[in-house]
Amino acid sequence: MDQLAWLPLHADLSAAIGEARRLTEPRARLAAAIRLSGYRRDFTLTGRIDRLAAEGLADPAAPGQQSPALTPLRLAILASHTVDHLVPSIRVSGLGRRLALSVHVAPYGLYRQALLGEDPDLAAFAPQLILLALDARDAPIDLPLEAAEAEVVAAVTARVEELRLLWRRARERYGAQVVQQTLVPADPPIFGSFEALVPAAPYAVTERLNTAIRAAAREDGVLLLDLAWMAARQGQAAGLADPVRWHQAKQLVSPILAPLYGDLLARVAMAVAGLSRKCLVLDLDNTIWGGVIGDDGLDGIKLGQGNATGEAFLAFQRYAAALGRRGVILAVCSKNTQEVAEEAFARHPEMVLKRGDIACFMANWNDKAGNIRQIARTLNIGLDSLVFVDDNPAEREIVRRELPEVAVPELPEDVANYPETVAAGGYFEAATFTADDAARNRSYVLNAERKAALDQATDLEGYLRSLAMTMTVKEVGAGELPRVTQLINKTNQFNLTTRRYTEVETERFSTDPETVMLSLRLRDRFGDNGLISAVIARPDAALAANELLIDTWLMSCRVLGRQVEQATLDVLARAAARKGATALIGEYRPTARNGMVAEHYARLGFAPLPAPAGAEPGATFWRYELGAAQTLTHFIEVEAA
Repeated sequence: MDQLAWLPLHADLSAAIGEARRLTEPRARLAAAIRLSGYRRDFTLTGRIDRLAAEGLADPAAPGQQSPALTPLRLAILASHTVDHLVPSIRVSGLGRRLALSVHVAPYGLYRQALLGEDPDLAAFAPQLILLALDARDAPIDLPLEAAEAEVVAAVTARVEELRLLWRRARERYGAQVVQQTLVPADPPIFGSFEALVPAAPYAVTERLNTAIRAAAREDGVLLLDLAWMAARQGQAAGLADPVRWHQAKQLVSPILAPLYGDLLARVAMAVAGLSRKCLVLDLDNTIWGGVIGDDGLDGIKLGQGNATGEAFLAFQRYAAALGRRGVILAVCSKNTQEVAEEAFARHPEMVLKRGDIACFMANWNDKAGNIRQIARTLNIGLDSLVFVDDNPAEREIVRRELPEVAVPELPEDVANYPETVAAGGYFEAATFTADDAARNRSYVLNAERKAALDQATDLEGYLRSLAMTMTVKEVGAGELPRVTQLINKTNQFNLTTRRYTEVETERFSTDPETVMLSLRLRDRFGDNGLISAVIARPDAALAANELLIDTWLMSCRVLGRQVEQATLDVLARAAARKGATALIGEYRPTARNGMVAEHYARLGFAPLPAPAGAEPGATFWRYELGAAQTLTHFIEVEAA
């Protein structure tokens, strides 16, 4: 049970599942399963939740209509060890990560045949995500112990090249994102601590192979399910590579560890689907420092070197600051007087976090649920983007009850374990990491400065001119594909169609001579906003030959209200005209999250069109003539990259 220690305990989860089983409506059962998946659970309880959800997930309309809505994703597992017992945990963990995972398991051990030969079942399933789940006993590198290092390197290289061939086939055939499971050492070392110094020793070979797999995955755009790292941290006692389970049932992962394995895989799927959390919201008193600053004063709080408690709070601040440096937005939500709370950031000599690191600072005596809503509105992100960390169990429970979309980890009593607990929750799992990601928190901090400047401006036009904005436009190439794909898969609010694509699919758009695919960046006098928009306009069989469908138009909400929409249309219209198009056809597909752009095309001067045959129910279509004189007012200088 402790393997999911970041989840809260339920008073009686078994009874709650039994109560939910009495619900007669499949969607109600699914809603209950989603809620119950957020509690700590073992293998047996996980299986019961999976069965509870099954009917609702089988209803095609149900996943998208739940609150929170689930994102459907098709996952295929090709394994050299048995994984069928893991599937319920994978699906239930998916529910907890806002995913409706359909799972296909290829026949045991036939992963090569499935990818290099013909597998009609896999083809019919059309996976979006393929996990290659291998174990160290599968096709081991069998060399004499006295083999030279060069022989080991050659054998490892050959094995990794075989994997790379399988990765390529998976991408080419299915356009799927590939996830490679690293190898857990299967047998005990035979040299003791000397093992790493013998190139052909089993542990040394497995370690070298994992290092080579990681390097190749980085080059090939393959993601990792890094069981080797988990094994190094938790060992066989946790139920991984247990020889009893292996010899009995060829199980690399025991049922005991299934809920954690399921969550590790579900969080990778979550990142691929663009559902990772974006913002860490921190309480202050007894969360990032010890004591209550309003009572104890600046000198009385516990923080810094000299005592164990102060050092533990310092370590948690360092971890939060590291998350900020990798692009997680940082915010504060505290019951405090704003001036008193901010004083610690400005004057305490041991503070690692600075006021300039915090994109939204809410310190007052209002209820925290209301303040968290305000943080989401201020940052222009959804509540389901937030993780709230508070030492007070009562405050955590209130926020869970009032804002079920917000992730609230269950913290241990000792602050020394806070960083590990937040990390273990996997809220900020990444599928890519770019310079734009690293700059994200800073961009939100700068946005607060822009809003302050707007509050002081006497007129909007003067404010927009004063920003001195420059938009850089670039046709998407290989260098931009990972970041553009990431933006496509995680943008929900300003997204006209919410179509999701793998990197293989976006690469096809970028190389199609008839398709316009643009990335747009924006900078102003406050700083660089980074990549803020992506647009794809392509031919479509339902349209005339000289018309392009705006397949995808998305934009970061942090640049709303700055005439970026007008500048983007200006750029898109010129690019489409160069392709020979005479009209752009806009499509709006409504979702639970993108209502803010329902009138987007009307505001930009598009004329309404009847929906073509086969259009998605509820979608609206709009026409923009490229030959007509159009006046698009904006104060943005546009330059080509």
